[in-house]
Amino acid sequence: MTLCMPARLDAVTLGQLVNERDAGDLEQTGRVVAERFGFESWEALGAEVERRAILNARDVAAAEVRIAADRAWARADLTGWCDHRHGAAPLTYMAMLRFDAGRLGLAGPLEGTGAMARLLLAAGAPVNGAPGAREAPLMTAASYGDAEVARVLIDGGADLDALAAPDAGGVPGGSALLHAAVFGMTEVLDALVEAGARIRGITEAAAAGNITGWPLTAADEEQRLRALIMAADHQRLRVIEELLDVGTPIDGVDPVWGRHPLRVAAQRGRPASVRLLLERGADPTLRDRQGRSALELCQGEHRYLPGPGHDEVAAVLSAVAASTD
Repeated sequence: MTLCMPARLDAVTLGQLVNERDAGDLEQTGRVVAERFGFESWEALGAEVERRAILNARDVAAAEVRIAADRAWARADLTGWCDHRHGAAPLTYMAMLRFDAGRLGLAGPLEGTGAMARLLLAAGAPVNGAPGAREAPLMTAASYGDAEVARVLIDGGADLDALAAPDAGGVPGGSALLHAAVFGMTEVLDALVEAGARIRGITEAAAAGNITGWPLTAADEEQRLRALIMAADHQRLRVIEELLDVGTPIDGVDPVWGRHPLRVAAQRGRPASVRLLLERGADPTLRDRQGRSALELCQGEHRYLPGPGHDEVAAVLSAVAASTD
């Protein structure tokens, strides 16, 4: 049975796998270990482990050396890894790295992802991904929130308006802008809007912070509610006001996704949105399908991408709770 490599496998641990086996012929033992992971040779296995280590370290100088010897280094999928069982193009991997840093044991802040992405593009990595890929690298950067990589891809000519495949794992059929909107990646979203990405509908317009040109009277209540949730997530305060002024239900719950304006703003650490929604009458005692309130969602393990905004939200909601006891 072919095994997959754990995400944190390094050269030292790989060497230990060989040394721990009871065999006198190290070359033969290395070959056996490599074959168990699906590689034809010990050298090929070691090169793959080294490649991921170089990418993790954003070591541009080391990458340049490897690319000079073999330009496929920049294009061929990473293979054999348990956390990327279907492979991952180096450019796509770089777009995910900042988000994945914690589980990979990489200390932040994670600088240099953009520089590595630029090198990979220069070495021939396709800016829009391989033919048939379910989503483009720009969509991945949007989902995972790496604005540095996103800007490199935009500058490199990425198709701003390409759509993910209908069976993609992130936002099926969605553009990079919609990926950024759904996953709350405001910095990437702003970069895409500035670059001229197409806005499809009032929901994306609300996330982008400008619903001018999208008549509110033409939108039904469900559309306006989703727009309000997006505006709350990205702290588009003027849009929140506009939507509430035409009667969008402040405590409405998206019937499909179960999202609620105040709870989304709380869970994602958006203090300005939380304050405005409370001022406009949002009910902080309402709970989601799992019984969680806005205050609970901005604390502990419920926080989405923990940051200082969550502490501020918690203070605001705690003060409200104390005043009503």
